[in-house]
Amino acid sequence: MKFWTRKPPAPELPGTLGTIRVDRRTSAALLRARPGDILVLAHRDLDRETAYAILAREVAAVVNTRPFISGRYPNLGPQVLTDAGVVLIELDDESLVATLRDGRSARVHEDRFLVEEELVATGRVLTSELVAEEMELARTGLVSQLQSFTHNATEFLRREQDVLLHGLGAPTLRIPMAGRPVLVVAGGPDTDRELRGLRRFVAEQRPVVVGVDTGLDALVAARVKTHAAVVGKTGLAEVSDEGLRWAPEVVLHTDRTDRVTGGERLESLGIRPSRFASEATTEDLALLLADLGEASVVICLGTHATLDEFLDRQRSGLASTFLTRLRLGPRLVDADAVPTLYGGRTRGWQLALVMVVGILALAIAVATTPVGNAWFSDAAHALGDWFGDTYDSWFGDAP
Repeated sequence: MKFWTRKPPAPELPGTLGTIRVDRRTSAALLRARPGDILVLAHRDLDRETAYAILAREVAAVVNTRPFISGRYPNLGPQVLTDAGVVLIELDDESLVATLRDGRSARVHEDRFLVEEELVATGRVLTSELVAEEMELARTGLVSQLQSFTHNATEFLRREQDVLLHGLGAPTLRIPMAGRPVLVVAGGPDTDRELRGLRRFVAEQRPVVVGVDTGLDALVAARVKTHAAVVGKTGLAEVSDEGLRWAPEVVLHTDRTDRVTGGERLESLGIRPSRFASEATTEDLALLLADLGEASVVICLGTHATLDEFLDRQRSGLASTFLTRLRLGPRLVDADAVPTLYGGRTRGWQLALVMVVGILALAIAVATTPVGNAWFSDAAHALGDWFGDTYDSWFGDAP
């Protein structure tokens, strides 16, 4: 007689296991990515914006066939991913992006990349310490990058002068902005904290709120009323359906050919967006729309403000950010500065409290004088007599 025996569980393989999502275009790979997947990319100098998109997809590991940090400038993406615990492995074989098939199972263990348990390549694992060292070395290349910036900005202005200088091609939003404060919210690591700091300002001043890409999900979580959204190809891959529906008006950022990856998703949600074709970044277009709407002040939240953040862009994005901020000039305010500069509106109960305190202080001051003492003594006697007469009239004849 044959007895059934339970098979021992298969040994757990070391490393990070997942399904391959591979594409030469990072945005296309992100559209297909699911939690626990392994991205195979060819993305030189991974920027912070792309890193946040990867985190939003809950990817387990990123295999890059190009340098995460080439040394041209200190890009912030690798540090964001290593701090979040995402495994990074750098390979020196760009042909893998073309030869690997999407959807196959893979494993990353130490410096080895295995596809269906077959060793495909060995590379270099990036840790937080190694990323910090390479970032420090990359900062030595800032001088050459800044020297080439003038040419890049001039070339960008030549191509985008109709939009940047004259606003041609920009859609007109239904919500009026003229003379009103406008709050532009982009996705970032501190977006939730900054929104909490602006809660009083938003409640009292009621600004026009414009969400940009993943900033829409932050606005949904904070339950902040949003009037418009500006979404690009990266945002379409990251933002939730609720975020896309949160704003009554959506502007879709497209390239000069009026194409955008994933635009059919908006149609499936019943959203009919306006289109804005430009080579500028999506958050810069949102700032530009506020400027064209003649906003009194534009508060930017989650956008790039520091030198490292400013340089952590594509070359066109660097010029776009600089020229857009230059156009807005003194009307552009960073969100972190608002709680310091804005004291809040004076409320009625505050005025009443000041009045009561003032009257009490005056009464005490008068009571310390001989005349005031006599007044208060007479008033006390009169008040006592009145209470006595009232009591007698109500209860005096009672049995």
